[in-house]
Amino acid sequence: MTDHRRLRLLVVRVLVLSLFVTLFARLWYIQVVAGDSYQAQAADNAVREVITPPERGLIVDSAGRTLVASRTSWVITVDRTTLDKMAAAKRSEVLRRVAQTTGIRYWTIVARTKRCGEAGAKPPPVCWNGSPYQGVPVAQDVDPEVAVSVQQQTEDFPGVVAEPWQVRAYPTPEGVNAAHLLGYLSPITEEELAKAEEDKDTSLNPVSVVGRAGLERSYDTWLRGVPGVEKKAVDSRGRVLDTVGVQVPSPGDTLVTNIDAKVQSVVEKQLRKTILDTRKIVDEVTGRKYVADAGAAVVLDVKTGGVVAMASFPTYDPDVWVGGIGDGELDRLYSTGAGTPLLSRATQGQFAPGSTFKPFMTAGALSNGYDTDTRLNCSSSFRVGNRDFKNYESGAYGPIGFDQALQLSCNTFFYRVGYDFWQRAGADPKDVTSKDALVRMAEAFGFGEETGVDVSGEASGRIADRRWKLQYWKSNKDYYCKLGKEDGYDFIHRFAREFCVEGYQFRAGDAVNFAIGQGDTIVTPLQLATAYAALGNGGTLWKPRVGKAIVSPEGDLVKRIKPQKASKLPVSKGDLRYIDEALKGTTRTGTSSWRFLDFPLDEVKVRSKTGSAEVHGKQSTSWLASYTNQYAVVMMVSQGGTGSGTSGPAVRKIWESLYGVTGTDVRTAKAAQPGARPPTKLPRFLPDGSIEAPRKAAAR
Repeated sequence: MTDHRRLRLLVVRVLVLSLFVTLFARLWYIQVVAGDSYQAQAADNAVREVITPPERGLIVDSAGRTLVASRTSWVITVDRTTLDKMAAAKRSEVLRRVAQTTGIRYWTIVARTKRCGEAGAKPPPVCWNGSPYQGVPVAQDVDPEVAVSVQQQTEDFPGVVAEPWQVRAYPTPEGVNAAHLLGYLSPITEEELAKAEEDKDTSLNPVSVVGRAGLERSYDTWLRGVPGVEKKAVDSRGRVLDTVGVQVPSPGDTLVTNIDAKVQSVVEKQLRKTILDTRKIVDEVTGRKYVADAGAAVVLDVKTGGVVAMASFPTYDPDVWVGGIGDGELDRLYSTGAGTPLLSRATQGQFAPGSTFKPFMTAGALSNGYDTDTRLNCSSSFRVGNRDFKNYESGAYGPIGFDQALQLSCNTFFYRVGYDFWQRAGADPKDVTSKDALVRMAEAFGFGEETGVDVSGEASGRIADRRWKLQYWKSNKDYYCKLGKEDGYDFIHRFAREFCVEGYQFRAGDAVNFAIGQGDTIVTPLQLATAYAALGNGGTLWKPRVGKAIVSPEGDLVKRIKPQKASKLPVSKGDLRYIDEALKGTTRTGTSSWRFLDFPLDEVKVRSKTGSAEVHGKQSTSWLASYTNQYAVVMMVSQGGTGSGTSGPAVRKIWESLYGVTGTDVRTAKAAQPGARPPTKLPRFLPDGSIEAPRKAAAR
């Protein structure tokens, strides 16, 4: 053998020896040095975690009546990962079998299995926006016998599981609906799950449901609870060998609200009745029946801002979200033909306030140069430029003060006030930087911004001042300038040409309209109720609060949700007392007095202001705002006519329930809230799971 061959053989032997040394070294490292670590990982691979969703917390009213609870529902879920591995024909066969077994249409089942965003998926909540690793619920509230059938025929239902879930239940105490207040739930999204993992939030997992609206969303963190985890040892085929650990789920906390179910029930029934009855009445202005397409009513505790009741019409059954909402049901919730039931008119509806705005304009005038001895002419009309701005029904009452102007709801009186402040600001329609004292006062009462209520989706309303007009013109001038260049001499084309050139100008007509709550200024019913509550408590603007306290599953107080002050009104105590006395007169002798005949006003001192807001192309919006030193009550009916004419009877009924009024007798012990005041104490949560109302206030 040559030296060259010996050398090559030696090299091969060294390489082989090196490989064996490396192999044995690796085996020694794995078995000795890192043995414990790999053994732990192997154990993990043999353990599967089964998540047990917690029972979601209760939502109760101020007396402990249950508004929202939880119940067990059998749910059929489909594993998308398993489905995606099947041939199309096999996948279709499985889903058709699920549809036939559950009694749900095949295409509905298919729609529910599609992930949001993929081709052919319907919008949420029909599509699946939860984790891709979680079974997709395609049928809820399934009959237990059907669920057992699916469990027993696993070979016919690959990737399909029947399991018990906790879902929401609505006991409807006193017949309460409160859908817009309560909100609804839907499965957690991938983004939310990723954030929860990043934040190390153990209360969320792939099978969690999350609050999407109302109180369910605002207090989701407290209500959701902590899921349980059951660890099971499995073999290589995934068969369960043993349970190696159990973490019991912790139920969510209870949310105690300021809502009173008795008051809420009265408000809902009166609002609904008012709207349905109004639709039968002929509008003398248009000659047609009132449309009365929507409405809202709010009852606040003026001393804390607590929301005692809040209703919107049209409404919907909150149970519609439980069990998976269908295409038809979802379309109806968004349908304008059905009145868009999903929209809360109390917090999201925005309407011209009409004459209910006048007390705030009075506050602005009295705080900026006018006084209680001021007398202005309540003439039948007031000319601005070449246009006559008229009084309602062209009535004329001669020189009067602010008190009578409020009681009679005299437009021309406030036209003069608005025009005067426009002149004080320079009378230059092109000056968009000029300050207006009336605008500043409206802002001080909270208009033009959200109230801060603890219910999601609130609208901000709008103060149509100089700045807003400029912004609106900038946003729309291109459209109107293009329209104005077209041939045509009708109103639309003439308006477009004028708007194109000078649509940003804040003219005297804008100022006088602003002073009576007309023009482009819009408010929500909740904003108006909050502002009137500030008049009732002597000048404090509170942030409305539905939530009152968080209580643990054991009945212990976790957190008091304290009232929050938004601001103090820049109005003197004397001016507030003057406005207060004037609004008492509105109920006794003014525009709402005919609705309070024989009402015990000496004992229940209701202050009120009516409003009939005119909207171009629509019928008038009916407003009636009222308050005592304990409650504020506001009702609005869109396209419903006059304030007292339409809303008056319902508002009176609400006051009768709040104070226990029967005829001319006042029995506060029989009031919806005993003692005719919201309870300051919380309900009592007893060891047996029952809930008692807080101690009653002393009756008189």
